[in-house]
Order: sequence, then structure tokens, then C-alpha cells
Amino acid sequence: MEKTYVSIQTSLTVTIVIGLFFIGLGYINSKKVTNNNNYIVGNRDENIFSLTASLTASALGAWILFGPASAATWGGIGAVIGYALGTAAPMLFLYNFGPKIRKEFPNGLTLTDFIKKRFGLGILKISLILILFYLTIFLIAEVTAISQLLNFISKVPLWVTAGITLIVCLLYILRGGFKLSITTDKYQFSFIILIILASILIILGNLESSGYELIQKKSPNLINKNYLPNYTAGLTFFIAVAATNLFHQGNWQRVFSAKNNVTLKSSLIYSSIIIFFIVFWMGYSGLISYSLNSKVLPDLAFFDLVLNNNNYLIVIGILILAISLTLSTIDTLINAISSLIIVDGNQIRKSLSGRQIKKKANLIILFLSILVFVLASKGYSILYLFLLADLLCCSAVITIFYGFFNKKINSKLAVLSIFLGLISGLLFFPNIDFQSSILVGNLISKDLFSSFIIENLLFISFTISIIVPSIMISVYSLRSSFK
Repeated sequence: MEKTYVSIQTSLTVTIVIGLFFIGLGYINSKKVTNNNNYIVGNRDENIFSLTASLTASALGAWILFGPASAATWGGIGAVIGYALGTAAPMLFLYNFGPKIRKEFPNGLTLTDFIKKRFGLGILKISLILILFYLTIFLIAEVTAISQLLNFISKVPLWVTAGITLIVCLLYILRGGFKLSITTDKYQFSFIILIILASILIILGNLESSGYELIQKKSPNLINKNYLPNYTAGLTFFIAVAATNLFHQGNWQRVFSAKNNVTLKSSLIYSSIIIFFIVFWMGYSGLISYSLNSKVLPDLAFFDLVLNNNNYLIVIGILILAISLTLSTIDTLINAISSLIIVDGNQIRKSLSGRQIKKKANLIILFLSILVFVLASKGYSILYLFLLADLLCCSAVITIFYGFFNKKINSKLAVLSIFLGLISGLLFFPNIDFQSSILVGNLISKDLFSSFIIENLLFISFTISIIVPSIMISVYSLRSSFK
């Protein structure tokens, strides 16, 4: 019989109690929503604490319990640093972009306001598809992650957790909208900080020597400056995570909701620091776990450390942490998707407009939730789709955000640079087994490529998808300056 840490009844009770708490908050706060703008960005009066808490909580999903520790077991300290920097970097980018876009669009609701004005409808439609695809994949990932965690801890069937999580979130976020997401983020932020601090004390307190000494003794290659994956994995995660999160509508809602630019900038600095240290710690726990047990399953590296004593209270704490992380992220994602449909849905389909747009958006969200429920219930690994979404964002990030400063980038150049960046990246994007790509091993024999290329297809794919648009824009700008 497979090991369980608590009973199914205990796991479900904790999940439902936390869910009911947030549903209650939803009904209390739903009266504050008076119009669609309020539903999307609140009253534009968020202070430093509420904005910092919300930026942090919404950025940190259940994925942090699996991803950073797993990456550390093969990518070493470089992957840990890259993951942490990549997750925190969008906040620092928004530190520069946010106030500028707020100034240009004082009543703005989404990043697409800027894209539409700067590049026109063609790039707007491309961007909408890209953003909605990414947000949907992220939503599937979060529900899958919490379902797999409860299955690991107490063998709760995947479909049960997926169903409960989605129902809970839909019951409160579709009523309260963005303002409620901000409110719940404060509570979720508090739970996350307290339990992460507790995990540090528990893990380090159980070690006979310092974590660094243990890693240096048992797995020195993972912190060796000459270990190549330290660099390639770190850069891969930095590029992918940083580029993708710049297109996260949930982040832009928070940019527009700040009381003023001073509040926005302070909140972005504080949240980036907190995010960096939390993700770094979760990755570092993977280095410790692998050093203690080199046969540990990468995805379970963190849990192998905190649950090894089978302490009931620790298991409950992990459940509260995981559910808080999940709800804070998926309510942000659901509200982000809903807000895009309300603001720009008519660009995808003309019927998505008019006075009943919020009801239509809710129906689309319900349809998407059924899709998410089905996929999460199957327990598929959605890493590959997540990476594909990352590639889409990488191919567009330079064009969109550099285009804010470089007025020479016109609509035609923008479309061409994004398209060629994506095609170039796809040529090297690894197949599902990560051993070959369209170009490497299919169109051209793997024997004609160096071992570095073969072993780092993902890194090369992301890098090329960014470099190609950069070169195109640079060449065009130089030519224009000589004319």
C-alpha cells in the first residue's frame, strides 16, 4: 500500500474550510463592484502593503513547491538563481514600464490598451491570442499541481481536488472581481510568508551541518562554477519566466490599480525582493534534498525534506500553503482572462461586446473551467505546453516592449519580427522527449551539430526567439537613421 501522510478526509476538510473562508470574503466584498472598470482594476487606490501582498501572492503559485526544487536537482545553483531572478525580474521591468504606461493611459485597464494604440489591430490580435493561451496554460498548471499534491499526500483522486478548487474559486472571484482578488491576496500572502519561514526553520533545524556544507560535500558539481548546466539552465529559466510574466494581465491590472507611481514603484521593489528569496529558498531546498538522497524524485524534492518526519501539523501547514498559493494564483488568472474578454473580446469576436459583456465573459470562464477540470483530472504533464507558451512570449517580448521606446518599429516590422522570432525558436524547440527538434535530428542529422546544441535545445530555442527580433529591429533602425 502506498504511503499517505494524512487521511483523504483531513485533506478535503482543510481544502473546503479554506475555500469557504474565501467564498465568504467574496460575498462580503462583491457589493463593492459597481461597474466593469471597478471589476477589472478596483478603485485605483491600492496602498503599498496591499499591492505588495497581491503582486507577491499572485506571482507565487503551487508551482513553486515543485518547479524550483526540481530544476535544482539537475541544473544546480544556476537554475535556482535563474528561476528566482526570472520570477522576480518582471517586477523590476514593470518598475520602468509601469509608470510610463500609466502616464500615457491614466484610465488604462490592460497592456493591450498600449499595444492597440502603438501597433494597431494586427499586433493586438496576435497579443491577445498569445496572452490568453499563456494564462489558460498557467491555469491548467496550477489546478494540476494542487491536484497532484493532494493525491501525493493523501491519495485524493485528481478530479475531486480539481473540481473543488475550481468551484471554490469561481464562487468568489466571478462575484468580487479584481478588488476581491486583492483582498484575498492579503490573507494568502500572510499564510505563504508564515509557512515558508516555518519550512526554513524545520529543514535547516533537521540538518547536522549547514546546508551549504552538505551540498559541497555530497553534490559539489551542483554549486561548481565550471558545471555548464549551472549557466545554461539559469539563463533558460530567466529568459522564459521573465519574458512570459511581462505578458501576465494580472500584473498589469495591479499596475493600473496603484494609488500613485510612488506606491507602485515601492510595491514592485518589495515584491521582487520577497519573490526572489522565496523562489531561491524553494530551489535551494532541492539542492539539499538531492544531496541527502540522490534518488529523490525531482518534483518531490521539497516534500522529501519537510514531510520526512510525518509530522501531522507540518502536513496541515503544507496543505494550507499549497491551497493558499493555488487560490491566490488561479483567482488572479481567472480575473485576468475575464478582464481581457471584457476589454478586448470584441477584437476576437464581435458578439463579445455590449452591456451584457460581463455575463458573456463569465460563460466563457465557465467553459474554460470545464476544460481545465478535464485536463487536470487526467494528471497530464503540462510542462511542454507551458514551455511552448514561454516561447510565444519570448518571440514577442522585445518587439512589444522595446517598441514602447523605439517609435521606428511599425506594425509591419512588428508582425514580421514576432513571426520570424517564433519560427526560428520553433526550429530548435525540443520534441516532447527533449532529445531532438524540428531542425536538429529531423531536418538535419544530429551528427552535424555540436554536443552543446544537442544538450541545450531549450536554451537555444528561447535565446534565438529573442535574438532574431532584436537583430531585425536593430538593422531596420540603423537603415532608417541613414536615410
